[in-house]
Amino acid sequence: MITRIFGLSIVITVVSLVVAYLYGGLTALALCAILGILEVSLSFDNAVINATVLERMSEFWQRIFLTVGVLIAVFGMRLIFPLAIVWVTAGLNPVEAFDLALNPPADDAAYFPDGSPSYETLLTDAHPQIAAFGGMFLALLFLNFIFEERDITWLSWLEKPLAKAGKLDMLSVVVAGTGLVLVAEFLADADDRSTVLVSGLLGMIVYILVDGLGSMFHTEEFEEGPQGGPSTLVKATGKAAFFLFLYLEVLDASFSFDGVIGAFAITSDPIIIALGLGLIGAMFVRSITVYLVRQGTLSDYVYLEHGAHWAIGALAAILLVSIGVHVNELITGLIGVAFIGAALVSSVLRNRKAEPDAVEDAKESAPVS
Repeated sequence: MITRIFGLSIVITVVSLVVAYLYGGLTALALCAILGILEVSLSFDNAVINATVLERMSEFWQRIFLTVGVLIAVFGMRLIFPLAIVWVTAGLNPVEAFDLALNPPADDAAYFPDGSPSYETLLTDAHPQIAAFGGMFLALLFLNFIFEERDITWLSWLEKPLAKAGKLDMLSVVVAGTGLVLVAEFLADADDRSTVLVSGLLGMIVYILVDGLGSMFHTEEFEEGPQGGPSTLVKATGKAAFFLFLYLEVLDASFSFDGVIGAFAITSDPIIIALGLGLIGAMFVRSITVYLVRQGTLSDYVYLEHGAHWAIGALAAILLVSIGVHVNELITGLIGVAFIGAALVSSVLRNRKAEPDAVEDAKESAPVS
């Protein structure tokens, strides 16, 4: 099982490292490996969330996401997206943007001798808009989760009061919108204030639209299990699955923003970024997602979904704070890993505590001979 799921990712990793070495020697190889590790550490929570959504989709749509969706993630977000930002913000066509990326100023300076900005500088200047859009999309995802009442809670002392507060209709939108206004007012530069507000509002609109369309076509129908056994949830197909697919793609894009921007602290070479973030990182995130779905890990470790959403909340906050304050990429990665790790440990402890209770219940229900 492990070899089958992770085998392709390992092969692609080896090939990517070889290509990186042939492209730029040992330095390129090392940078490619670092970016791959960075992407996996930043995106583990992404894999958990992907798995929770994929479990609701039919096998056909799962395959679509794990093939077409991954290609979009690899080439769209990790290669084309940065070029598109430079294309739009600097008025350069895609070919000129790619040429600018491949030919940075001497000594990786921020500007060329004629005063024109480098590719990395142009992308960094667009960070407030990117962070506002991604931060608000992820913030709504997190808020809608914690404001919903659930049978199982992880941080019960906090999640239960928040779920009660969530009975107020559209509270997540109110909280997210208030946060956006505060960020634009107190963290964004005066010149960026309007663009931050517009970008954040677009992030909210995209989340509400995609999530709403998915909900509109999704009906929770149940069918009887095999041999009249317990009923099982019917998997989403057709339009419902298509909108879940779109939801996952936008979600992956939002998760990718911090990784793409963080990559420029390591290198501005689009080829190395595509190899490290795209091929190595995205493929391992795909494999982790498949593993979680196939192994039923989310049902065995019930707090993982909670930990992933709290990690999303932390990432959303970091993206919004980064509009005015630089946040080290190491902090971003470690916070996500910390939440997932804590949720995993809590799940294991819960399962161990439940085992003796299950044995005791079985003994009590056993017929007396």
